[in-house]
Amino acid sequence: MIYHLRICDLPSDERPRERLLEAGSQYLSMAELLAILLNTGSGKLSALGLAQLILRELSEGGADAVGQLRDFSPQRLMAISGVGPAKAATVGAALELGRRVYISRPHDRPIIENPETAHALLQAELGYALQEKFAVLLLDVKNRVLANHIISMGTVDETLAHPRDIFREAIRRNAARVVVAHNHPSGDCTPSPEDLSLTRQILQAGTLLRIPVLDHLVIAGSNFTSLHRKATYLWQEVPQDA
Repeated sequence: MIYHLRICDLPSDERPRERLLEAGSQYLSMAELLAILLNTGSGKLSALGLAQLILRELSEGGADAVGQLRDFSPQRLMAISGVGPAKAATVGAALELGRRVYISRPHDRPIIENPETAHALLQAELGYALQEKFAVLLLDVKNRVLANHIISMGTVDETLAHPRDIFREAIRRNAARVVVAHNHPSGDCTPSPEDLSLTRQILQAGTLLRIPVLDHLVIAGSNFTSLHRKATYLWQEVPQDA
């Protein structure tokens, strides 16, 4: 059902903002949470109606609406009637805030002990992304995660990442070492020649900056390849001070 009534015309126990304050955000539907961010509707649609329309549009063709929001694109949202720059920016800011809060829990920092641990931390964000993303895990001297940064996003089959972008974040956060990762939207986690070449460049930069690169993961769906395991010779060519 699409709500055409204004939010203020709904009974108080059906208004998303009041329900959140009284019951808690965990009891709200995706449409209700989105409606709070949108604040106002458009045309004959209430904010809740517009939120329902957005989720319906994002799920066209059997797509996962939540997954579409995870791969937020302001252009994609603004292509939906009733969503302008202000609404798209608010949704984007909320999604990024949630992501940063989730990965920055100070008393629950995961320790990267092996490639499986790194993959478990990155898989939700990279595994099923519709376009290539390049991420870096910033670690302290005990391999505890300081931060997880998306360095770049590309097309469905290409991403661009430069060592300076990776290590700029590492230096800014005073990271002792890093793990880098990117996804293959094709579903095949086999490293490409370009992946190997980029890994060599990153290793060389890490050596110069004395910030060891522990691994480079290629993630596809629920699967991944550890280049440190598959292409160990790259680390032997450019020794890293672990």
